[in-house]
Amino acid sequence: MGSFDVPLDDERTQLDAFVEEYRSTVEATLDGLTDEQARRRLVPSATTLLGLLKHVTCMQRIWFEECVGGTSRQELGLPKNADESFRLTDDDTIASVTAAHRAACATARTVVADLPLDTIATGHRTGPRTLRWVYLQVLRELAHHCGHADILREQVLAG
Repeated sequence: MGSFDVPLDDERTQLDAFVEEYRSTVEATLDGLTDEQARRRLVPSATTLLGLLKHVTCMQRIWFEECVGGTSRQELGLPKNADESFRLTDDDTIASVTAAHRAACATARTVVADLPLDTIATGHRTGPRTLRWVYLQVLRELAHHCGHADILREQVLAG
């Protein structure tokens, strides 16, 4: 069921559907690729397909586990800045980064499960945010990076 099949009067269901759709879409950009292809640098920045999935994993952990859940970035073992979240280690593979992404998504679902959209989350360093705002921020980030991933995948497959 696509996100457009959800009743429009149920805001939470619609937000969840869009987030899930983009989570799946960013993962799908790695389908059928080798680890070498997923790690290939095709732009001057450190942005790679695998790095994008690692970054959106970190981003979701920041917004759902830190901001909403209240666990500090340091306790979560997350990088201090966004640039670091794209960097790959020798141990990062499609399988390991995908598993980490799926775990972060499962945790995020648990963190927000019983919270109304008007819940005020106070764990982020920039100040309080409503859960609705967090959903919109995560959607913005996921959509943004899905576009990057589509273009990088096209380049990988053409090369």
